[in-house]
Amino acid sequence: MKGTNMLTDSDLQAIGLTVRLAGVVTMILLLFGTPIAWWLARAKTSWKGPIGAVVALPLVLPPSVLGFYLLLAMGPHGPVGHLTRTLGIEPLPFTFRGLVLASAFYSLPFMVQPLQTAFEAVGDRPLEVAATLRASPLDAFFTVAAPLAAPGFLTASILTFAHTIGEFGVVLMIGGNLPGVTRVASVQIYDHVEALEYTQAHRLSAVMLIFSFLTLLALYAWRPNPKNGG
Repeated sequence: MKGTNMLTDSDLQAIGLTVRLAGVVTMILLLFGTPIAWWLARAKTSWKGPIGAVVALPLVLPPSVLGFYLLLAMGPHGPVGHLTRTLGIEPLPFTFRGLVLASAFYSLPFMVQPLQTAFEAVGDRPLEVAATLRASPLDAFFTVAAPLAAPGFLTASILTFAHTIGEFGVVLMIGGNLPGVTRVASVQIYDHVEALEYTQAHRLSAVMLIFSFLTLLALYAWRPNPKNGG
């Protein structure tokens, strides 16, 4: 339903798709970003610097550049495109799955870096004590390191979710502008502005602004206070 005093159905659809995308990306990066962060925090090798730089690259690389190279990689002549064609999977560009993959690359540092910092703060001593109690490295991670790094997991998850919510360049390059498939809130706002629908653009932008503020407020409210010992 179109209206001037409320969000349109397409606005609500875009918001729902955006939240779904951010949720899926956050869960995927928790799964894959955690071992990367653990390795970066514990590794003593010359490869640590280059790999850390690759992980952090989306922080400084223009989103359109990252989106362009991801589009080439996922396209019919790219390595990912060849793989998906071999597996009988539809091409990833301009699909929700492609959007998830691109967003995961773009938000990777927002998951890995807070976790790496949290794991480094755990230190060696708790793990050495666990080893003396015959805990395996995997047991030590789940029973010692992960609980001690819990605030880092919370921070990383919130930042990843919020950052994915605000994406524009990468999602537009990879996903295009397909209603209900790849048209997220940031692209919907862009559409409103292009159509000179400034009232609708303002309303949707205000919703995203309030959401982003509340997300960061939750992050700072739940962050442990060192002066209180937790």
